[in-house]
Amino acid sequence: MKAIYKRELRSYFCSFTGWLFVAVNLFVMGLYFIVYNMLIGYPTISYVLQSIAFTFIVTIPILTMRVLSEERKNKTDQLILTAPVSVGKIVLGKYLALVTVLALPTAFMGGLPFFLMQGGAFQMRVSYSSLLGFFLYGGLALAVGLFLSSLTESVVIAAVLSFGVLFLGYIMPGIVNLLTSTGTSAVTTVIARILSCFDMVGRFDTLSSGYLELEAVVYYLTAIMLALFCTTQVIQKRRYSVSGGGMKLGAYSVSGIIVAIVLAVAVNLGFNYVPEQYSSFDLTENRLYALTEETKTFLAGLSEDVTIYVLADEGAGDADLEKTLERMKDQSGHVKVTHVSPTKNPNFYQNYTQEPPVSNSLIVEGEKRSRVVSYEDIYTYEMDYASYSYQTTGYDGEGQIVSAIAYVTTEDMPVLYTVGGHGELELEEKFVSAIEKENVSCEQLMLYSVDEIPENAQGIILNAPTSDYSKEDAKKVISYLQKGGSALIVSTLTEGEMTNFQSILAFYGITEIEGTIVEQDRSFYYQNPYYLFPNIEASEVTESLSESLVFAPFSKGLSYDEMQEDVLYTPLLTTSNSAFSKTDLTDADDYSKGENDIDGPFAISVEVEKSTEDGNISHAFVVGGESLFTSLADEAAPGNNVKLFANMVSSLAGRESSVTIPVKSLSMQNLTFRAQTAYIAAVLCVIVIPFTILIAGLVIWLRRRRR
Repeated sequence: MKAIYKRELRSYFCSFTGWLFVAVNLFVMGLYFIVYNMLIGYPTISYVLQSIAFTFIVTIPILTMRVLSEERKNKTDQLILTAPVSVGKIVLGKYLALVTVLALPTAFMGGLPFFLMQGGAFQMRVSYSSLLGFFLYGGLALAVGLFLSSLTESVVIAAVLSFGVLFLGYIMPGIVNLLTSTGTSAVTTVIARILSCFDMVGRFDTLSSGYLELEAVVYYLTAIMLALFCTTQVIQKRRYSVSGGGMKLGAYSVSGIIVAIVLAVAVNLGFNYVPEQYSSFDLTENRLYALTEETKTFLAGLSEDVTIYVLADEGAGDADLEKTLERMKDQSGHVKVTHVSPTKNPNFYQNYTQEPPVSNSLIVEGEKRSRVVSYEDIYTYEMDYASYSYQTTGYDGEGQIVSAIAYVTTEDMPVLYTVGGHGELELEEKFVSAIEKENVSCEQLMLYSVDEIPENAQGIILNAPTSDYSKEDAKKVISYLQKGGSALIVSTLTEGEMTNFQSILAFYGITEIEGTIVEQDRSFYYQNPYYLFPNIEASEVTESLSESLVFAPFSKGLSYDEMQEDVLYTPLLTTSNSAFSKTDLTDADDYSKGENDIDGPFAISVEVEKSTEDGNISHAFVVGGESLFTSLADEAAPGNNVKLFANMVSSLAGRESSVTIPVKSLSMQNLTFRAQTAYIAAVLCVIVIPFTILIAGLVIWLRRRRR
């Protein structure tokens, strides 16, 4: 086999074929690499590899068309067939030579990530997962081309057959999607499943997304072995065609191929029964497909059965959502997933809602109640004003499903009131969504319109009022707290006096420090000393953030007397010892400490439990700055500010733990390179390297022809 391998590999580079294959692939790779990675700045090479996969439809037939067909035409195959080497080793030797040629441009692409790392946060694991899929897809295409080359002695027919089969395998995902979207009969479903076996790029796309699925790897390996086995059988039949047992050998050849196909199908079907958590690995930077620890803990504590109905045909749903559902089903035996065909059962939703949900929506049903999770809420979108179109920015499948499961299994539905009428900062969408995910009803309350805060209030939110409360409003709040009420109180910077609002803080023995905190310890701020990354203290509320950061720009310090017997203080966010509060903010660029500035350290957020005279316990969270719970702050520490907010809301609602899973960002931080670097890379990757290889191959080929 070694001699066959060396002979074949030498033939590719003694002729022009091997050099042409490598040069063309490097040229196309370089072109897309410059556009996607150097100019646009994508932090992964998966986009490049997915874009250039189509070149295999043309380049691989050219590489494989002569391997067996030309030898058969010229009768030189008789020398190999009569050699004391098994047919299997002959086929394997030829195939390994082809794979070696493919490995050259693949290896070049595999070295580019180390260069791209210089441009910023590069997604190394996703890139190499994609590279693995690219190489396996190319390996399968080579095996198919080798098999088709063994069927004919015409080089042209071998090339055309290879092109046709590879093209069909490339467009097969579209054909399957077309079938599943236009028909849902049993026959259509069976046909779609059979055709999906010939989908050569779907598994490559899965690996390119950063989802290392062993099922995809096994598919490529078994398909390659099957193609090589079929090639061996074709040659074996010809090797002994002159013997008297030709008919018997033909029967053996067909039966052997059938057995091989059955074994390949059985192996692939077997992997479908391996739990998702053992057969698939999430390599994405934001753990897009893996379940968070909070979800695992929640599902582990699930004690009643929950059925999730997917309003889509099985295999035709959203791929990301299907992966999340599979992992949840593997995590808990109480979770059951059922697909409902919108075509076969169009009125199924009427048992749960009057409004028809969009396709791919979910209906989560428990013993107590049910909830519809619209597919429109699975992803988050933002307007891109450069193209005036909405761009998908986040995946919220896990968060929406966990919230729905909690909703259908929870006994009570608490109510929180957001107090208004004093210029309060309106909660932004992602923070309102966090409240909804906690299955807490959130209603606005104008204090002037009621005599007292409603008895059904599980808690109240005082979010950064910019004008002072009236004495009557402050009394209503304090009266509610004295009865054991709970609150989330967020202060803000204001020019006027806030005497009555501060009386609410005084109920807990808390006073605001005058001014704005300036950090002098570089490890506690980002770029600007006002942009704080405070220390996260240990508590039940911050436990899930113990190894994370929260961003708290322009915060105020909080002061309290820890010696009070009836109040328990738990600091949540604190500054360094070198921080101080700047009382004069006339110059925001002045970070120097003045005579009237106040030395730290400070608490930025505090949890309070106060025993009242009536024997009740009032629970509150006090935050010294409105910016903590804003989208801009949350983007600086992706998801952590929202998580802290959700944990506080969960605690106010009397929950043991939060069920809010933050949206998983799909946005990527682009790589940046200097124009000169991009220009040099373009010249090298698109012109110098490919054309040098092409010219070298041409020179070698011409020299050999003259001999």
